[in-house]
Amino acid sequence: MSKEDFKVDGNETFVNDEKIADQEFSNGEETANQEIFDENTADSFSNDEKKANQEFSNDEETENQESFEQEEADSGEESASEGAADGDDPWQSKYMRLMADFQNYKKRTAKEVSDIRSSASEKVMTKVLDVLDNFERAFEQGSTDEQYAQGVENIFKQLLDVLGQSGLEEMQVLGEEFDPNFHNAAVMEETDEYESGKISGVIQKGYTLNGKVIRPPMVKVAK
Repeated sequence: MSKEDFKVDGNETFVNDEKIADQEFSNGEETANQEIFDENTADSFSNDEKKANQEFSNDEETENQESFEQEEADSGEESASEGAADGDDPWQSKYMRLMADFQNYKKRTAKEVSDIRSSASEKVMTKVLDVLDNFERAFEQGSTDEQYAQGVENIFKQLLDVLGQSGLEEMQVLGEEFDPNFHNAAVMEETDEYESGKISGVIQKGYTLNGKVIRPPMVKVAK
């Protein structure tokens, strides 16, 4: 083999070795890139899997929370219903107590007002009774002027009508059984007209105001 042939063969061998090296490097680079891609793909898949698991876990927790809240709400509604049915609802009980207190307050106030009016009327009527007594004493004395006497008697009757409209009423006790709770016994007398223990005469008339005795009658009682 000549020197030139050797040179050509040497160049071809070097070129072939260079091509083989380049090919191996290229293959190695492709393998490395594939491994990096595979690793990235695996990491991406792992991240996606983790994200999916996290989302599933969050969804499951949300669903469990909603279920728990719904159960609590249902339980609260059932408790409220049972409380209302049993009368144990605190607001209902409080409302009923307030209504009862208010009704009692209205009744108490109305009674107090009524008592005040009755007391005031009783005081006035008690004083008016003295005027009525004086009218009756005047009638007993009589008058020579019949027209004058008739006019005074008419005024007296009109006064009695006005007082009667206000609740004043004369007590009719003659012939009734004596009752120390409502009658004042001034005299015990012998009489054949009435039985023993009966009221035989009236010394001073008694009066009631709206059914209440404001002045008991002073009476005679048969023995």
